[in-house]
Amino acid sequence: MNVVIRKAVIAVAGYGSRFFPIAKTINKCMLPILDKPVLHLAVEDCVRAGVREIAIVTAPGDTQVRHYFSRDQETEAHFRDRGWEAKWERVADLHELADFTFVEQPRDGRYGTALPPMAAADFVGGDDFLCLSGDDLLLRDDGGSDLADMVAHWENAGTAAALAAAVVPGESASRYGVLLTRRQEGELLLDRLVEKPADFTEASAHAYISRSIFPGEFMAHLDELRPSPTSGEYQITDAIVSLVTERDILIHPVTGAYLDCGDPAGLLAANLAAARVAGISVPE
Repeated sequence: MNVVIRKAVIAVAGYGSRFFPIAKTINKCMLPILDKPVLHLAVEDCVRAGVREIAIVTAPGDTQVRHYFSRDQETEAHFRDRGWEAKWERVADLHELADFTFVEQPRDGRYGTALPPMAAADFVGGDDFLCLSGDDLLLRDDGGSDLADMVAHWENAGTAAALAAAVVPGESASRYGVLLTRRQEGELLLDRLVEKPADFTEASAHAYISRSIFPGEFMAHLDELRPSPTSGEYQITDAIVSLVTERDILIHPVTGAYLDCGDPAGLLAANLAAARVAGISVPE
């Protein structure tokens, strides 16, 4: 595989308030989809897209994520001594395919989707990188990877950045950041981004989801951010709005089902969908 992007930043530093009280102890990204944490699936998707260096941005003091994605010789020996190599290798394979960096996002009063990549600035180091959330997933039943497809599409289009988009009914547009597009030389490019439009009238909308390719120069747009006057958040969408005034941004509609695992209902729906894809019988 011709690797064009080697780095990814995955954000998992939120409080997980919609999962309280369990999120007091367990990071929501470590809750299971069948027998794997949600974050494990995000990491696998990055690896399939060619990434070999992954920064996971956690809350201060988080040990669960660090332990899961670090080598554990004692547990490995325990499994091998009992002939359980096949079970252990499902985790060990990740260590062979990617190098992990753990970045702590400061609890300094700031909040928002822009903070994880800002915290990982030294890791990015001016390179192109994937940026995604660790508590949702794109599920396909054909064995493909939307993240890998987006990287290939972006490389072919030659744009500075790319955003994954889920096509949603127009009546649902008010729940999302909506990507308004234009056509140029056969490609769908970002024209502007509108946050949760109340007056959207089209039959369908391209909803921004948390999977993007950004150039190293995107960090300068993040550095210039100020808190939103309405929410007080540092929003990554504001930096995207700034970037698109200077560079073309590709829109990549995904084919897989976008599943938000950030609340109990979404996690349940994701488990049921994953079970069906795996051929596991589930009750209706």
